[in-house]
Amino acid sequence: MTRRTLQVVLAQPRGFCAGVVRAIDIVERALQVYGPPVYVRHEIVHNRHVVAALREKGARFVEEVDEVPLGAVTVFSAHGVSRKVEDDAGALHLQVIDATCPLVSRVHNEAGRYAGNGYEIVLIGHSGHPEVEGTMGRITGPVHLVSNLDDIASLAPGNPAKLAYVTQTTLSVDDTREIIAALVERFPHIVGPDVKDICYATQNRQTVVRRLAEHSDVILVIGADYSSNSRRLQEIGQEAGTASHLIPDAGSLDPIWLEGVRTVGITAGASAPESLVQGLIERLHGMFDVTVSTLGGIEENVVFKLPRTLYDTTEQSV
Repeated sequence: MTRRTLQVVLAQPRGFCAGVVRAIDIVERALQVYGPPVYVRHEIVHNRHVVAALREKGARFVEEVDEVPLGAVTVFSAHGVSRKVEDDAGALHLQVIDATCPLVSRVHNEAGRYAGNGYEIVLIGHSGHPEVEGTMGRITGPVHLVSNLDDIASLAPGNPAKLAYVTQTTLSVDDTREIIAALVERFPHIVGPDVKDICYATQNRQTVVRRLAEHSDVILVIGADYSSNSRRLQEIGQEAGTASHLIPDAGSLDPIWLEGVRTVGITAGASAPESLVQGLIERLHGMFDVTVSTLGGIEENVVFKLPRTLYDTTEQSV
């Protein structure tokens, strides 16, 4: 029996960003340099497959540093941590390796600069997200969390003329622009970075998903359901008028979604490995006569260096 044909269109870029690659490399390199176990506070990135693979190599994941043995090698996740977590780690004499994404660190620095100049800080982000918790925990002075337009109405800064905003890196560019516009309307003197300072990988993946929606009958987004950037990719596909589904891996694909479908668009969140994309394609090959093409976008060539402590003397001199 002849199988139905299915066109698969892959988004490019997709999957791992430079910050995620760096964080995973840091854990793997630490395991090589120091030997297992290496402790990691919080999931290094928001993907259970990545965490499981690192756990098999000897990484041990904890929620708080007081779960780590005195003096043990400990990695802070890509999302960043508060000053209290740093202080707690110091009190336990932990050998800390910081895997905070450099773009998150830039937000920390911006917030610190504004706070140091006497500004109250508005942090645009999702309550409870590790990056938001880490950023709020690094700001000295008043900080107000804004997650949506409704939150702006209840803002009551001590000095509206001395107000600055920073943003969670993995938010939607469009949603952030709307919130910033509303903040400026209510507080004309507010200052802050341009929306271009939101993570480059977030912007690139969102842009290509909008284009992918124009070429697809359905979009499959590979990523964790607790990954902010992955959820937003699914939402953008839906908003563009294309049925979109967020799945952690190929095993979660529901064949019903593909009934009558001729073209499937596939992308992956910034913390989803390419192996999961290939696994999904393999499953589709088992169901259809599949042809694969790539919808190109911005070519990413960003590379973040690892901490120098993870290299031996010879490598540092190169």
